[in-house]
Amino acid sequence: MRPPAFWDGPPNHPAALALAPAAALYGRMTAARMDRPGRPGPCPVLCLGNFTLGGAGKTPAALALAGILRGLGRAPAFLSRGYGGRLPGPVLVDPARHGFADVGDEPLLLARLAPAVVARDRAAGAGLCAASGADAVVMDDGLQNPGLAKDLALAVVDAGSGVGNGRTFPAGPLRAPLARQWRHVAGLILVGSGEPGERVAAEAEARGLPVHRAVLEPEGAGLAGRRVLAFAGIGRPRKFFATLSACGAEIAAARPFPDHHAYGAGDLAALTAEADRLGADLVTTEKDAVRLPAGFGARILPVRLRFADPEAIRAQVAAALAR
Repeated sequence: MRPPAFWDGPPNHPAALALAPAAALYGRMTAARMDRPGRPGPCPVLCLGNFTLGGAGKTPAALALAGILRGLGRAPAFLSRGYGGRLPGPVLVDPARHGFADVGDEPLLLARLAPAVVARDRAAGAGLCAASGADAVVMDDGLQNPGLAKDLALAVVDAGSGVGNGRTFPAGPLRAPLARQWRHVAGLILVGSGEPGERVAAEAEARGLPVHRAVLEPEGAGLAGRRVLAFAGIGRPRKFFATLSACGAEIAAARPFPDHHAYGAGDLAALTAEADRLGADLVTTEKDAVRLPAGFGARILPVRLRFADPEAIRAQVAAALAR
């Protein structure tokens, strides 16, 4: 879905006020669900989740967390619901035979680094992770899912958007009231910079929770000075467009699509025709690339998450493993 503009506006926006009764019901149901105890995993479970709907950088954070686990001598596996995929799982992702229509786009990216399991039943998925040789599970999303107990849960927040208008869906982007979600996390990963995120970080620190600051670093060699048509179907396409500009690319046009968008022949033909008309290269994200047909002529801008204080998050992860 494409988030409505009023989610980033003031909390007293007329649309937000009109939807407040529905939001109160949704928020109570989700918060009560989060409070249910989960089944213990076969090995430590580390969850990276969102307070809100939409992208915050969870997948790059999951990849970085797996790197930390490997540095601690662990053999991690990823666990994902496989949003947008048709397979309920549990299934071990095989990029050679699974496509995004089978398992979703994010698991295909994760499987490049370590075993990735897709499962709507998270406890069953954790069992398959362990059966595949993992001794630690990195759960990509699932903060609000009570099916599996978490040994460490960290909320990933995009600093540029924070928690939007602070209201619960559908009046705002929160999945449950923020006050009810804090009790389920042990820390915050703040990605990028911006006043909205700093307000969330201040609340985390007031609650005694660590804030791990991080940035997404593009690996965009060769894009400086290039004229590009940028397109992205991710949670916050504008963030990708800003990253491209920071790489020195000249953005001739920017085309946002809904998160997890399945590109059809019409989309691809329109993008190609516009790029030809503008004399621009097509550029997209790694996450979008797995939803494109093989051979489609788009350049890819990979990004990697870097922690400002890697030792601090390494210490928190190690302490969770020790418990």
